[in-house]
Amino acid sequence: MVISCWDNVKQVIHTMTLQSNTDTQRHSDYQQNGYVSGVALLDSNTALHHRRLMEQAEQNHGKLHYLTKIHTLLKSPYELATLPQALDIVEQLIGPDILLFNATYIVKEPNTQSHVSWHQDLTYWGLSHDDQVTMWLALSPATEQSGCMRMIPGSHTQGRLEHTTTQDDNNVLFQGQTVQGIDEKSSVHCPLNPGEASFHHGWTLHASMPNQSADRRIGLNVQYIAPHVKQTKHDLDSAMLVRGEDTFGHFKADKPAHTDFAADALAEHVRLQALYRATAGS
Repeated sequence: MVISCWDNVKQVIHTMTLQSNTDTQRHSDYQQNGYVSGVALLDSNTALHHRRLMEQAEQNHGKLHYLTKIHTLLKSPYELATLPQALDIVEQLIGPDILLFNATYIVKEPNTQSHVSWHQDLTYWGLSHDDQVTMWLALSPATEQSGCMRMIPGSHTQGRLEHTTTQDDNNVLFQGQTVQGIDEKSSVHCPLNPGEASFHHGWTLHASMPNQSADRRIGLNVQYIAPHVKQTKHDLDSAMLVRGEDTFGHFKADKPAHTDFAADALAEHVRLQALYRATAGS
């Protein structure tokens, strides 16, 4: 069977049309629900490779759970946070100019009570605008049993809600911030296979239950912002331009990891971690 050049052209046009329809539907779902989920970014083998890099780093340097700006310490999370296919989706949601604000591993150990209470990401960050999106990229299975994320569709349209601070040692959140009185019947589970991601708006209410599985639940949590957004609490915050241009200059420039756990990056990370906690706590 001979395939003509015209057949190839038609196939390319068909593929582009399907992708355009997918992009349009994804943007529509995000605008309506405040999130999209189950987006395939990596194949399972590549996801496993990055999991192994993360766990090898843990063996050498200790637990990495909830360390801020981990992409300035390790090459793997920087590579994942700047995947072109991930940035393509972020561009659809907040525009062509993109700053990488933070990247953090979030890990729930197997058969533990660690959980995440109902909250909105933007509550304590001090950002001036909500042109922000969070990617949660699964490096291990995120199932209902292992405590995948749950979302409240449409909650991003309510703006900032009142959060209380809880004293729950099992709450993964730094301050145990919690929105009370959530109608959990309206929540939607967002399971992810390794290599799949969800993207959610900074005001979207989300939570997750304990990991009752026999495997670790490992995700890379990445926050992106548009360059016109600025820090309102101080002028010390930092970010990294990963697509487009930044004509505002509101943030100091983070440096991507050029090797794992470089001495200068480790020293800077101590300052960045302290600044993050002080900002979130103020």
